[in-house]
Amino acid sequence: MKTATVRDLRNDFSTLEAWLAEGETITIQKRGTPVAVLSPPHTAEPHLPLQRPDVRARLKKIWGDRCFSAEEVKAMREYELEGEQG
Repeated sequence: MKTATVRDLRNDFSTLEAWLAEGETITIQKRGTPVAVLSPPHTAEPHLPLQRPDVRARLKKIWGDRCFSAEEVKAMREYELEGEQG
């Protein structure tokens, strides 16, 4: 791990940037006291694709047969509107 001062960070950032490109971690010090740590970006590992939850199965588990499809809801609404209009 390399060290640099706040002044180095301000006046000679290109050197620190080169160190970071080489994979070095840099401790930034102010008056001899560490105030920050700079590290190169981590290479991201490829993430596994997320599994989407089976919402229909969850609804069936929670509500049982009280869960209606979109077509059933549409039919019920049309039936209710017929009663109001007629």
